[in-house]
Amino acid sequence: MDSAASEEEQSLTEGEASNGDSDDTSINIVDMEDTSMGHKTFPASRCPSVNKVHLKPQGSELKKCLQDNRVPPFSVKVVGVIVRWCNDGNVASINDPSALRKAPPCFEATDNLLEVLCVEFLVALGAAILTIVAMPHFDIVTNVMILNSVSILSAVFQVVAQCLAKEGKRFIMLPACSIFLIITGFVLFAISYLVFETSLEIKISIGLAIVGAICVSVNWWENYSTLFAGSFLEDISRDIAQSRNVVCIISSLMRILVTSAVVGAYVPLSGQEWKSVKLVFKTVVILLVAIQITSSALCRWFAVVACKMHALRRCFILPMYMASITVLAIFLVPVMVRLPESNQNFTCLENFQPESSDEWLRLMLNDAIKTLNARDIVVHMKIGGLACLGCSALSWWLGLVLSTVYIWYLKIHRIERTQDLFVRRTYEGAFMEQSMLLNTRFEIRKKIKSLRSVETVKVFLCATMWHETYDEMMKIIISMFRLDKYRPKMDMDQSYVENDVEFEFHIYFDDAFKNVDNRRHANEYAEILVDVIKEVYITFIEEDPCMFKPKAPPPPKIINTPYGGRLEYTLPKGNLMMVHLKDKTLIRHKKRWSQIMYMYYILGWRLNRQYFKEFEEGKELDTLKKRLKKDSENTYVLALDGDTDFQPAAVMLLIDRLKLYPEVGAACGRIHPTGTGPMVWYQKFEYAVGHWLQKTAEHVFGCVLCSPGCFSLFRGAALMDDNVMKRYTTKPTEASHYVQYDQGEDRWLCTLMLQQGWRVEYNAASDAYTNAPQDFKEFYNQRRRWGPSTMANTIDLLGSGKLTSQRNSSISKPYILYQIISMAASILGPATVCLMISGSFVFIFKMDKNLALVLAIVPPTVYLILCFKLKSDTQITVAAIMSTLYAFLMAGTILSIIGDLVRQQTFLTPSGLFIISMVALYIITAALHPQEFSLVVYGLLYFICIPSGYLLLIIYSIVNMNNVSWGTRESGGQAKTTAVDTIKKKIMNATCCKCPCLKTEEQSEEIIPAETIPQRLNRSCTQTINGRHSQTATTKQSPEYNC
Repeated sequence: MDSAASEEEQSLTEGEASNGDSDDTSINIVDMEDTSMGHKTFPASRCPSVNKVHLKPQGSELKKCLQDNRVPPFSVKVVGVIVRWCNDGNVASINDPSALRKAPPCFEATDNLLEVLCVEFLVALGAAILTIVAMPHFDIVTNVMILNSVSILSAVFQVVAQCLAKEGKRFIMLPACSIFLIITGFVLFAISYLVFETSLEIKISIGLAIVGAICVSVNWWENYSTLFAGSFLEDISRDIAQSRNVVCIISSLMRILVTSAVVGAYVPLSGQEWKSVKLVFKTVVILLVAIQITSSALCRWFAVVACKMHALRRCFILPMYMASITVLAIFLVPVMVRLPESNQNFTCLENFQPESSDEWLRLMLNDAIKTLNARDIVVHMKIGGLACLGCSALSWWLGLVLSTVYIWYLKIHRIERTQDLFVRRTYEGAFMEQSMLLNTRFEIRKKIKSLRSVETVKVFLCATMWHETYDEMMKIIISMFRLDKYRPKMDMDQSYVENDVEFEFHIYFDDAFKNVDNRRHANEYAEILVDVIKEVYITFIEEDPCMFKPKAPPPPKIINTPYGGRLEYTLPKGNLMMVHLKDKTLIRHKKRWSQIMYMYYILGWRLNRQYFKEFEEGKELDTLKKRLKKDSENTYVLALDGDTDFQPAAVMLLIDRLKLYPEVGAACGRIHPTGTGPMVWYQKFEYAVGHWLQKTAEHVFGCVLCSPGCFSLFRGAALMDDNVMKRYTTKPTEASHYVQYDQGEDRWLCTLMLQQGWRVEYNAASDAYTNAPQDFKEFYNQRRRWGPSTMANTIDLLGSGKLTSQRNSSISKPYILYQIISMAASILGPATVCLMISGSFVFIFKMDKNLALVLAIVPPTVYLILCFKLKSDTQITVAAIMSTLYAFLMAGTILSIIGDLVRQQTFLTPSGLFIISMVALYIITAALHPQEFSLVVYGLLYFICIPSGYLLLIIYSIVNMNNVSWGTRESGGQAKTTAVDTIKKKIMNATCCKCPCLKTEEQSEEIIPAETIPQRLNRSCTQTINGRHSQTATTKQSPEYNC
């Protein structure tokens, strides 16, 4: 064995991961723009001794600002806020904007508050004047298109920003043309009314409309505030970002007051009566406002989703551009087809009450059309006036398009943050499409001189195996090869490719050896794995179109290790895959210890070794710490089970989430159980409901409590944090340890991360498939582990709820209360099922309530007593029989309730309302997941199995908590010989590699029988255990054999 491998494996079995954290008890406040340091937000509980704030570079600047009577920079002004956070126990880093948004809403810069109020007043006044005072005097074409003119100041800001940019002058032409077109539109608009209309009221309305549009265009100044050299606008923008909630409240109040004042002043000045205004408000305005609010909210939501899905152009920009033209076409079509005239108008609403929606629609269309037909240029068909009208509308629309064409080239990430997409949180309901376009983040387009360096993320895929079958192994191996093809490390010319994501595959095989004649040999499961890898390797080679592809898979590198053995494969596209075969006589087995093994190997050895060597060489410690911290944040571990099936897109979604959100320590996907039979059907609906409702609720309201180990991505920095990976290695010494540590290891790991302040998220679009228990016995044994471990970890989290809510900003006290209620509901679940069964007896058999309650309690009580007397397998048999009887009872209850509803001809009964509400809940939820809607069919099976899953299973789990076995795949170390032989005959048709002790073909004329990898590994491992490493000078050793 070479020295490097020996050193590496020794570090794997004995080493300890470094977390890279320092014990500095002070926080250095740096300027917000200085992001090169890559600081991360740490809650105060990680440094409880913090009681002061050091201001390193800002002290002299603050003194100078005070002497010059200037407003200090934002990073200095917020010192008072940070000091208060420290005293309250909530410390955040200034250079992390996301941390600042978590701060209490406070507006420190009172000097800038007046400027913000002035801007909001101008916008509110302009919107009210334009929509309430001016637009009622114009025709429908002008009213629809003049809204596009609110982009004029945005175009001006773009021109100024491009002029100030060193490399952006070549892009000035588009916003400059936008300014020209919008001004041209204003001129043509004024000409079309001033020349062809003589009313004084119209002339005043024209001026008010132009002024109102310009005032509204100030609304999006924040999008350009950081692009100017001066710090005044930038400081205001930062203060607003700091106190966004307060600004939104003030803005809303300002809009309400200004709009009310404009309406109150306009009604008497225009000679209208409040009675008619009130009637119009009751009959028309309320309905239109409701439609406007609903449609605007849906529009914004779909726009945000489209941007995050990378459908920016076809699903966001184009629909927004075409909205004005579409609305205009809807109103102009009736003019061409000449709808029947209506004698009704708003002046006679007192006597006219439309009886149907058609009459309402005809009334509104006629009223809109009359605004156009009443114009002199339309009545007398004056070409000049019509040309001015059409050209002004076209100019405004083109001005909006040219001022927002930068969005077409905007580069966004998948699942981009909403606050990174749009500058303001709110939108303008009256200017919906304009506000969405103008509110989109503006970036100066620069000439690309060189390729931008991409920060590479290293992802280690670590799968744990034990007694998986051939089909299960085939799923995970194909998924790994599929990912290797998706992100190749080498191209067709065998040269390395630079990727933003690099993958490395690891398989940790538990209990891979058996005793044969007092020697350790690889068992049947290890042999099947080697065969599967070879078969998949050949398949992917055959699919490669390259003419220089290898004809056979290259032999793996075999390495003897202190824990057993290791096989190293180079996949077809250059990525590395390692198969770690563990001997349980040399190292601890079971899934948690396999996870500890690869965590220490990847994070403790692979990540830290290079920096430790550089430290020994005398390099600067601070630089090494920064590099190590950055690498740990960009190192991800994808935890997998031995039967997980996934697509590369699912992995990339999880990677994107961790790349975009530095506070996320882990992310999981949507797990789909696979298999056949009633037990799998039950689990399919159970998994679906759990992800649709529970997982989503945890993600939105707080944090996901369990990121399943079958498909979850973990951040290296989160695993290396204090009391996470180190505590995860704790050996169970108490009864509760066995339940919490080994029975639900993935939930315990997430609990440790949550307690340290990391966030765990759920990505519903990241799909993974894993085999589910198909037998009743295997299902009960699996849930026997999951139930108590879930309760133990939840109690652990709730026990430290106050401290966890202080450390983790995503876990609030209301969320803790929600978990307490959920825990109480779980505890009361068996009693609730008994009451439900009692109700079924009363409903079906019409018996006395007390007798029904006794009959409902007796069977589970008897089963509880039997569980203390019978063996585990017998307990499950009894539970299966009782589950069948309970299922018939539940089915009879459903039929009886339906029959009762038909007999009474009403559903307004307690049982009817319950059934209908539950069915409606699940159908509506499934309708929101159309690809999984078919799973609703299994809901009936789930309902009739409620007594089994929430009563008998809980009793079985509580009684058998002393059983700490895994529960699934407990078939022992022997596989069926006939099945293995069949697989070998099917797969092993060629020599995988030749024994290094044999002569090569060139040295011997004899036909030497081929030796398989498992046989070769058996002999090498036997030599390792017996201490007899054969290294003779006469043997020509293969260069791939590194023992």
